[in-house]
Amino acid sequence: MAEIVTFPDAARAEGGGLLTRSLRDGVLRLVLDNPPANVLSIALLEALMEELETAGAEPDVRVVVIASTGNVFSAGHDLKELTAHRGDEDHGAGFFEKTFRLCADLMLKIAHLTKPVIAEIDGLATAAGCQLVASCDLAICTDSSTFCTPGVNIGLFCSTPMVAVSRAAHRKQAMEMLLTGETIDASTAKDFGLVNRIVPKQYLAQVVSKYAAVIASKSPLTLKIGKEAFHRQLELPVEAAYDYTARVMVENMLTQDAQEGIGAFLGKRKPEWTGE
Repeated sequence: MAEIVTFPDAARAEGGGLLTRSLRDGVLRLVLDNPPANVLSIALLEALMEELETAGAEPDVRVVVIASTGNVFSAGHDLKELTAHRGDEDHGAGFFEKTFRLCADLMLKIAHLTKPVIAEIDGLATAAGCQLVASCDLAICTDSSTFCTPGVNIGLFCSTPMVAVSRAAHRKQAMEMLLTGETIDASTAKDFGLVNRIVPKQYLAQVVSKYAAVIASKSPLTLKIGKEAFHRQLELPVEAAYDYTARVMVENMLTQDAQEGIGAFLGKRKPEWTGE
């Protein structure tokens, strides 16, 4: 069984940077920089939310990559920050609700963002950190990365991480992670459906950049239409899903980018997207 991983002084001192950003060729890189564990404190959750809000409205952003510094992608919620509020008048209930609601809102923001989000994982992704991986549209990790939902080991079931994990992994395999709290390796995570690709550490950034560049070269309007439709149809019965996606394809066909893309394909030339 997995041991609970603890990190001394996990939270960065107030005023320190928690998240770095860089934008190049349509790819926005957001790097968690809250060593040693990149815990998802309130401050880091808010910083991520702000960046994603901006990315959604910024035409120059085509793809978002979420990466991290150090040997831990993210150890999840800041347990020290949560525990510090047990002395509040309500025994911390208000702060706990704020934390878990904000985290849920972040995961929903990733799902609803009209631009693809890729997780770049090198190291451990545990609890809400594993939830973050599962929430992204694509996930690429190193062969030394590990994943777990260990809340059951400390009396706090990973109920909110369960939402994303159970939608990315197969049902029984998600339950295996949640009920045992065991750590799984990269190969098992790929078998479960949590990650798309496993690469050697030295090639991680290169492979992620290639994926991001390929996606960024597509019509931004088409990506928006496709991502929205993907998440919407998953919520529908199969007959309704076909009815809905048929309507979406009609609307998509009427866009200028679809006309341009099909024309470019037939004319054997590179398309020029307008986003209309």
